Amino acid sequence: MQTEEHLLPETSTEVHVQGCQADEYEMVYHKPSTLVDVNMHYCPGCAHSLAHKLLMEVVEEMDIQDKTIGIAPVGCSVFAYDYMNIDMQEAAHGRAAAVATAVKRLMPEKYVFTYQGDGDLAAIGIAETLHAVNRGENILIVFLNNAVYGMTSGQMAPTTLPGMKTTTSPDGRDTGFYGAPIKVAELMAVLPGAYYVTRQTVHNSNAVRKTKKALQNALNYQKLKKGTCFVEIIGNCPSNWKMTPTESSKFIEEEMVKAFPVGDIKVPKVEKL
Repeated sequence: MQTEEHLLPETSTEVHVQGCQADEYEMVYHKPSTLVDVNMHYCPGCAHSLAHKLLMEVVEEMDIQDKTIGIAPVGCSVFAYDYMNIDMQEAAHGRAAAVATAVKRLMPEKYVFTYQGDGDLAAIGIAETLHAVNRGENILIVFLNNAVYGMTSGQMAPTTLPGMKTTTSPDGRDTGFYGAPIKVAELMAVLPGAYYVTRQTVHNSNAVRKTKKALQNALNYQKLKKGTCFVEIIGNCPSNWKMTPTESSKFIEEEMVKAFPVGDIKVPKVEKL
């Protein structure tokens, strides 16, 4: 019977791994300090996590972490409190713009933004949003458009595409019965209080860079006290779209941007800057 000693190799070869010095590496990315150091629990491929990261990167780079207040209401956007390492305020469903109005008027020196989904902003909250923009409240409204009610299992939203199947439109959205998708950014842009309105996406690397720039512009414009900035972000919802993350990104590129054209809709005139 072999003993444990006999099972061991008679000789051993020492493996030497050359250590790398810290200064041999170049930092190309780091998680912003404005995000809480926890794992996000959004569905795989969800646009919310990326939108959170971009917004918080801008806050970090502008060095305004202690000067920024975010407002998020009901829906998937409500999880922003768990991840954004800034002062946050909860709002009732759809009422984020109203709460942001109060916060900004009480503390005008703060950077104030709302973070809302399409079910929240474009449905139950459309009145509060329209009136805040019409008044030209000096806030940023970040609008995540994924064409469905994400948190509550994918019901039809005001932004659902024609023919798109949801749990409440199983045969596809019939525009003759339900009406056409609401182009929220265009709706806001016609209001005199809107200062900067843009629509971007996060479905590829080039789009991500443009979205980050739009968020940076919007927060910088808030210093000018000229009106409301509105940044719509077209995002994906793989779980409710019944797609893989890759398929959902392709759907944005091939279908979503047809209904919701990407780009700046209302920009300040040079002489106003």
